[in-house]
Amino acid sequence: MEKISNSISTTLSIGKKVSDNLSAGDIVCLFGELGSGKTVLAKGIASGLGIDKRKIVSPSFVLIRQYNKARLPLYHFDLYRLKALKDIAFLGYEEYLYGEGVAVIEWADRLGRIMPKEYLGIELLVRGDSRRLIRFSSRGRHYKELLDKIYEDIRH
Repeated sequence: MEKISNSISTTLSIGKKVSDNLSAGDIVCLFGELGSGKTVLAKGIASGLGIDKRKIVSPSFVLIRQYNKARLPLYHFDLYRLKALKDIAFLGYEEYLYGEGVAVIEWADRLGRIMPKEYLGIELLVRGDSRRLIRFSSRGRHYKELLDKIYEDIRH
């Protein structure tokens, strides 16, 4: 599934529609080059969970930020500065990925061999100053069903 976003507000709205369908233990892996809108989409997801989107900042220097005061806890990973997989292993990342909340992982491709086997994938591709192609994919049955629900919400 693909969707074009022509503005930050549209990307935020798409993130909110994604979050409306998320449940505890869900993993959202974000892919895209620097400046493609991954953090904007994460802000939309957070907003949909009931977190003030202004609180969502790229956690580039700490790898993960946790937000608990929401419909579901949000575990926001940003792996841009990840040097080695052992750095994330020390965080006990599995507890976040399969915990009580939703994990949103920016730069998920950096997980390499420890990438979750099942997840909702969202790739953001720059198509102009404010234009983005947002490409959705799913890995695993649960995420296929989740993607079907998201598709229904986004196309309306």
